[in-house]
Amino acid sequence: MKQIHLGVFEVAGPQVGGTLSWPHPRSDSLRYHELDFWIHMAQLLDQAGFDFLFFADGFGFPSIDGDLPELAARGGINFPGIDPALLIPVLAQATERLGFVVTSSTGLDHPVQTARRFATLDHLTGGRIGWNIVTGASANTVAELFGHSTMKAHDDRYDQADEYVDLAMTLWEGSWEDDAFIGDKESQVLVDRSKLHRITFEGQHFRSTGYFTVDPSPQRTPVLFQAGTSARGRAYAARNAECVFVQGTTIAATKANVADIRAQAAALGRDPESVKIMVGLTVTVAETSELAAAQRKEFDDLQTDEVVAVLYAGNTGIDLLALDPDRDLTQLHDDGGPIGQMGQSNIDRFMGKNGEPALTVREILDQLRGRGTRGLQLVGDPIEVADELERLVDETGLDGFLLEPIFAPADLEDFARLVVPELRRRGRMPAAAGTGTLREQVLGRPGAHLSADHPGTKFSVTSAE
Repeated sequence: MKQIHLGVFEVAGPQVGGTLSWPHPRSDSLRYHELDFWIHMAQLLDQAGFDFLFFADGFGFPSIDGDLPELAARGGINFPGIDPALLIPVLAQATERLGFVVTSSTGLDHPVQTARRFATLDHLTGGRIGWNIVTGASANTVAELFGHSTMKAHDDRYDQADEYVDLAMTLWEGSWEDDAFIGDKESQVLVDRSKLHRITFEGQHFRSTGYFTVDPSPQRTPVLFQAGTSARGRAYAARNAECVFVQGTTIAATKANVADIRAQAAALGRDPESVKIMVGLTVTVAETSELAAAQRKEFDDLQTDEVVAVLYAGNTGIDLLALDPDRDLTQLHDDGGPIGQMGQSNIDRFMGKNGEPALTVREILDQLRGRGTRGLQLVGDPIEVADELERLVDETGLDGFLLEPIFAPADLEDFARLVVPELRRRGRMPAAAGTGTLREQVLGRPGAHLSADHPGTKFSVTSAE
């Protein structure tokens, strides 16, 4: 029986998913500046057997006509936020086994900076860190914020990201031999110089030569996560990712994305089952179906077309309210330009596939209202929720779910109290939560380092000699 892995999707901001939730009495997320808020959440997940707490992150902000919309500020729609990476050492200290995943873009810092940051976090968490690799969401606003005129096109950013990750893995895997760090006070030898290797990397986008200053951390390379279901995103995930988040709206689409990623991974010589695939899922659960539905309605009643439009513009650069509501997104071709270069997954999903018609702008607004960028939606009592989780895993080949709470931390408390015991009773989660590094917990195999079939192993000291 397939085990169900669980993570939680969060932002170090007032609400998740670009929807409106912070004013509701069930939400405590206005305390996102406070360490106690995050410590409580992390300890809750740690004790309930979740694999990791995932932080989305970025420097961008919603933009319509080149500026921050009034509603984004007033409603807190993907704005503002703090740096979640700085929370992680504290949360690791307050927990025993929970992993932490944080987003970092391949379009801003140099790979050496990223490699140093994640190697440090892996040390400080005892091997419980993962890197969510993104190529640049909210690209236009980020470009301007950092003084650039433009960002690269969608597929070009992935080409650059391949090289970015290759250099980072070269530093993690190829700089230090396993026993190079001695730390012997009697002999007064800290590092065996003969077991350090100079890195020389010459790429199209990045160059580096010298020595990596961080000795090998427990996992060496953090667990590599990637999200995105565009065609180029799936190819990137098949090459690099150990855990992939797909955007699921229907069972059929989710099943197709899972199968495609695994097939591409196999074609690259990787074990397709070694790539763990999870889908975003918003769960509203209560003791009865009626109470759960009532809680969900209170959330839905907060949402408006304006909330949706601000969210969508921040992700794609497209202002839905400026378009003809009775036409689909191809109307953007009328000015002779392409349809977006960022948030491509949230454009492609509405363009029509497999003979299905593209959605009109009105239909897009209706579908996103209350959903935002969230994935699948589930409302019910504990039995109904557990039944549906099992069905989703069995019918799609998914390995688990990334819970996207609408009211934090209340939704997570309800899930831990009501659903986790039911999943354990059914054998879908172990009676005792797993321990070890994040890689061991997520991949379900012994060994803290990259698996032998991962392309990163070609950069290792052993492989190079």
